[in-house]
Amino acid sequence: MILAIIQARLKSSRLPNKVLKNINDKSIIQLVLERVQRSKLVSKIIVATSEDKSNDPLVNHISDLGFESFRGSENNVLSRYYEASKHYKAKTIVRITADCPLVDSEIIDKCITLFNEGNAEYVSNINPPTFPDGYDIEVFSFNALEIANTNAILDFDKEHVTPLIRSNDDLKKINYIQDDDLSFLRLTLDEQIDYQVIQDIYDYFSPNYFFSYDEIKKLFKKNPELFSANSEIVRNSGAFMSTGQKLWKRAKQVIPGGNMLLSKRA
Repeated sequence: MILAIIQARLKSSRLPNKVLKNINDKSIIQLVLERVQRSKLVSKIIVATSEDKSNDPLVNHISDLGFESFRGSENNVLSRYYEASKHYKAKTIVRITADCPLVDSEIIDKCITLFNEGNAEYVSNINPPTFPDGYDIEVFSFNALEIANTNAILDFDKEHVTPLIRSNDDLKKINYIQDDDLSFLRLTLDEQIDYQVIQDIYDYFSPNYFFSYDEIKKLFKKNPELFSANSEIVRNSGAFMSTGQKLWKRAKQVIPGGNMLLSKRA
């Protein structure tokens, strides 16, 4: 079985409840699910969230959409993936994050094809990336996932799922690259300004929710200013930020100076 696991939770430090935000009349998580559903090679799609009660509304929403959820550790996302994969008896896992509402099923299928034909243990389009941030796809074997889960010690490795797979020299890995390097484009959802960019793109293609990555590339060449509002945010910067730094960044969006002490300093 090829199992697509979409990781999601509602306790985002920088943009809480982001996956339940709406783009027109669909939630972010619904867009991700429906776009992944167009894959021709994925056997099953689930959302892996945590056991924390804060995620109850997310689980209920996913159920209403007709999809399944799996609940595991809040912070050990690697363990959550491993337990979900074991539960569904998956041989191949496709990792997608719920902050990618423009994810493209054709890119998913290309990565799966490379995985199968290349007899690989891990295939991605991020090592190094040539696609925009927000089109990240990782495909790996249950064997590779099990090895990573067994050997994970650092919190970073447990939170980000695949670092130990990517650094394992004993595993065959393939990277999917494209000729046009658009890795500088930011089409993921972590900040309020990201949401505005993604909303503008969906508005441009409305009422079509299933425009392709090729159409996105054409739009960028035709109308690059549509993509510029969040261009100063560094790719994957959140992976190396502490919780405090993420909260401080969020606070600066809603409180003058981020917060205020009697000394008038931030």
